[in-house]
Amino acid sequence: MMDQDTEIPDAAVTPEEFRAAMGRFPSGVVVVTTRCQDGTPRGFTASSFCSVSLEPPMVLVCLANSADSATSFARCDRFAVSVLSPVHRSLAERFATKGADKFASGGLRLSPGGLPTVERALSELDCVAHARHPAGDHTVLIGRVTGVRLGEGAPMVYYDRSFRTLA
Repeated sequence: MMDQDTEIPDAAVTPEEFRAAMGRFPSGVVVVTTRCQDGTPRGFTASSFCSVSLEPPMVLVCLANSADSATSFARCDRFAVSVLSPVHRSLAERFATKGADKFASGGLRLSPGGLPTVERALSELDCVAHARHPAGDHTVLIGRVTGVRLGEGAPMVYYDRSFRTLA
């Protein structure tokens, strides 16, 4: 056990090394959406998504501060999370592409609360923004889940910097 007063040296890990190491960890893929105050839909693809709490039900998702939609998610009151399956690959790529018109090509529908969600998603979660925490070049967005809708199918997985399916 280390003494609390012992300094830990700064790691000499490059962004490339860290990205390669994290690429060895498979994760699910989601599309996260919201609406600006003027009603404009905004969204992004994420693989950094997980549950935080069962009571109350809460999730977190991480968003790059450089993302086109970062300002919208910094101010939103509500957002939706759609868990993707392999049939959603092109949509996941579209929502991951900086500068793309993410809402122009279909594949979406409105949730009961009026937020865009992915058609035939494995699950949809309606969330109220609970907290935001700066974390390096990302923001951790925590949402309290207020609604859930379940679909069917197998998940899409992000591994080694590409979308994959489970065998």
